Amino acid sequence: MPNEQENPVNLLISIMEGQANEKNSEGYSRLEHGLQCAANAERDGASAFLIVAALLHDIGSILRADYPELAGVPDRGHEDIGAEALSRWFGPEVTEPVALHVMAKRHLVAAEAGYGRKLSPISVASLKIQGLPLTPSESEAFLSKDFAQDALALRHWDEDAKTPGATTPNLEHFRAMLEASLRVNSSPSVGA
Repeated sequence: MPNEQENPVNLLISIMEGQANEKNSEGYSRLEHGLQCAANAERDGASAFLIVAALLHDIGSILRADYPELAGVPDRGHEDIGAEALSRWFGPEVTEPVALHVMAKRHLVAAEAGYGRKLSPISVASLKIQGLPLTPSESEAFLSKDFAQDALALRHWDEDAKTPGATTPNLEHFRAMLEASLRVNSSPSVGA
């Protein structure tokens, strides 16, 4: 297990690197997925905070499966596990889009025509567990949250980040953004 006392960026990179050879039923790894999602965010000019959120948005799934001692309560959603774990080092600009990205999927399925047809088979299966589409009042409450728009952007990048073998920058490319987004650095200049 990675040492939680070490540099948090090194720890997070180590956790992500550990996913390189773990392919899901659709043929891509959590590492590939995170890198593709972050590359999509960077391509679209997102802030360093939001690029980091895109890179690490599914870390709760990794922690729940491989590092239960970092995950906390295992029966919570991966978005809550990830946001809580990341809150050790990052502020809400990173943690809130992570915490809200499942709610964003549920909102988009309810509110955006054709979005549900874009979901991968894994996303369709997880939607059933995560609570199905939001009701109009639930969507209204979601949209009123401070980081809802960031979560919606992350969710679009997320769904477009599921191509086995896609070419992306490596984790080291995102190191400076990870470092700049740490809580002690409240105004990252990298990619902002």
